[in-house]
Amino acid sequence: MTEPSAKEAGPPPADLSVSTSPYTLAVDAMGGDHAPDVVLAGLEKAAVRHPNIRILLLGDEAVLGPALKKRFKKAAAICTVRHAPTSISMEMKPTAALRLRGSSLRMAMEAVASGEALGVVSAGNSGAMLALAKIIVKALPGISRPAMAAVQPSARGDVVMLDLGANIACDTRNLVEFAIMGEAFAQAALGLEAPSIGLLNVGAEELKGDERLRQASERLKNSPLGPRFSGFIEGHDITAGTTDVVVTDGFTGNVALKTGEGALKLAFGLLKSVFQANLLSRIGYLLVKPGLERMREWIDPSRYNGAVFVGLNGVVVKSHGGADAEGFAAAIDVAFDAVANRLNDKIRQRLSQLDMLTPPDQALEGERA
Repeated sequence: MTEPSAKEAGPPPADLSVSTSPYTLAVDAMGGDHAPDVVLAGLEKAAVRHPNIRILLLGDEAVLGPALKKRFKKAAAICTVRHAPTSISMEMKPTAALRLRGSSLRMAMEAVASGEALGVVSAGNSGAMLALAKIIVKALPGISRPAMAAVQPSARGDVVMLDLGANIACDTRNLVEFAIMGEAFAQAALGLEAPSIGLLNVGAEELKGDERLRQASERLKNSPLGPRFSGFIEGHDITAGTTDVVVTDGFTGNVALKTGEGALKLAFGLLKSVFQANLLSRIGYLLVKPGLERMREWIDPSRYNGAVFVGLNGVVVKSHGGADAEGFAAAIDVAFDAVANRLNDKIRQRLSQLDMLTPPDQALEGERA
């Protein structure tokens, strides 16, 4: 992830309150498997990394206040606690979450909708988070469906992949929107001026795939994104890093993501079995241990924690529910980068260039006419 320079970020304001900070995030303190301790520990790390950041912390004030005062003093310096009387469990259905007033997650979304904060970070219920974001924060004009985007490791460096599960079925327009949002996210999160874009397919040939994929490919080729569009890519291109941005529907993206996670677990499991086989293999492990540790750090899940629901009127970041303090801090990094590097402004600019600011339903009516 990239950190904006001092020139880009600007000097910290004299009054570092939530209302005056240029980088204010609303954080759901009660979301996740290990909340609120992991959230507060993550904010302790974030306070060191981002001294300009200010956090509106939503949750049980009776729990959060004393914990910040006694154990997380760096986090306390950047946090303003606001009491939320309820919280959304990891098992709660999105429909029930929408009806629950006063939850820490809902109040965080409302802070963004009102302009009090520029982004939300939560390790809570994914379905509830997306539902609340759509209803309260709302989609950007011209975006029909927000997508889940995240940074993944590859042989050539980090890549952006979307959608990772927010939209199971997608049409041509959705895929074009994902390409626009993926480009903007790669610029904001990876610091790439001109990221390359690939459309995930069953083959690289132009005739492969269904009609929606071929139409999306044609539209991207003939758009201002054309010079950056590399055409169709295949599954192995994700880890090869063939393109900086991988665009696909939510069903395929989620399957690819989980398959990659499973493959990594299998590889490390097999390595462990090999090195524990006998005395000679244990000696061999000692020789290669430094290299293996570097590899483990490179693909550490906590380093890549923080998926963004792109295409909304605010930055909404989902941390893994089981993330540790370092992982939650990484999710804060993602949100900070997206806000500081003006992710949504980049998306709006591209939508304007592609003449896609018309609401999707009106655009479809025009095409039918």
